[in-house]
Amino acid sequence: MQDAIPASCRTIRKEGNTMKDLKISELVAMQNALQDKMRDKWLPIIPENGHYSLLWMFEEMGEIVAIVKKCGDNAIMKDDTVRAAFIEELSDALMYFIDLMTCYGVSAEELSEAFVKKHEKNMRRDFVTEHKKYLNSDNA
Repeated sequence: MQDAIPASCRTIRKEGNTMKDLKISELVAMQNALQDKMRDKWLPIIPENGHYSLLWMFEEMGEIVAIVKKCGDNAIMKDDTVRAAFIEELSDALMYFIDLMTCYGVSAEELSEAFVKKHEKNMRRDFVTEHKKYLNSDNA
């Protein structure tokens, strides 16, 4: 559905060209367009159904784990077919993550702000000291 893709994201795929980096708000708009299309077939995106989006996201994460486990890191990096399957499952998980955001009314701006704050907090943290007992090989 061409109209579901924001105009700023549409590209003609040619050898060597890649899709531009999408903003969170563009991903949300695309997923909302899919939800609108499937309105009569899928559960509504409301807080009471948020747990389903969460469970379906975990199911997709399981598919990602299966590819990593069965195919291995090398295949994901070097085998085009395996890599395409891996990236497709990442996309599926991201779609359900966006549905989860939408169920609970989390905007792209709210997520962006929280992400930046968490990143800044993590940049100030001393993970080695905080997790010393887990990183110490004597505790194994």
